[in-house]
Amino acid sequence: MKIAELFGKGRPVFSCEVFPPKKETPIDSIYQTLDGLKDIHPDFISVTYGAGGTSNGNRSTQEIAALIQNRLHIPAMAHLTCLACTKGEATEILSALRDSGVENVLALRGDRNPNFPPKNDFHHASDLVAFIRRRGDFGVSAACYPESHPESPDPVSDIRYLKEKVDAGAQHLVSQLFFDNDDFYRFLERCRIAGINVPIEAGIMPVLNRSSIERMVSLCGASMPRKLTRLLARYGDHPEALRQAGLAYAVNQITDLLAAGVDGIHLYTMNNPAVARHISDNVAALRGL
Repeated sequence: MKIAELFGKGRPVFSCEVFPPKKETPIDSIYQTLDGLKDIHPDFISVTYGAGGTSNGNRSTQEIAALIQNRLHIPAMAHLTCLACTKGEATEILSALRDSGVENVLALRGDRNPNFPPKNDFHHASDLVAFIRRRGDFGVSAACYPESHPESPDPVSDIRYLKEKVDAGAQHLVSQLFFDNDDFYRFLERCRIAGINVPIEAGIMPVLNRSSIERMVSLCGASMPRKLTRLLARYGDHPEALRQAGLAYAVNQITDLLAAGVDGIHLYTMNNPAVARHISDNVAALRGL
């Protein structure tokens, strides 16, 4: 099933994201994560691109996506990045995904990594979107940034680039993490005014570790609202307290987003099925209303 087909059925989509194990960790370690996620019945699960774009990382993304699709019988969405593959490599990856029954791809530019020189066949995510659409019957999704991409000169330009991805064939968008729902609502309004009418999922990352969340914020350019900085200042040095407070913050965010009628919630699980289950259980009754 194509991801875009999950929307418009009278309820918000609820999806999760996992990442391949690190190189030194057996890929089998992902099984426990997936078993835990299976029980919360996500509408689909996305798998991030292998670290650094190495060939081994690429294979692990494909392998995990195939496992989700064929053993768990949950639609899988494999990430693919411009900076990490040539057109020839992209063709091979898409062929492998098609052969394994995976029919959804999230086309990304990807984060720059000084340890891995970028490939230059695709300059923008819109180029990769168009390439995938021309090479098979894939459902193609793309990323969006409620507070604009860190490298974008201004919000207007950011929306224009996003419209290019949709015009190139992206059928569904997943947002980068954000912590102030008003930022997401303003972003949605800009998208609709610009004629971007595909489903847009709100990306939510629970705050469980101060250093991890500060690193993620620095990478994606998300802002920290006052109530979140207050939470980190009070509980940041107390892991269990921060975990409880961070889970409550995420549940409150999702509750408000569902009340506002968003298309869907995409949960960045950090490969922690217990966290995903806690959040899913706390909003389960809201998802069907």
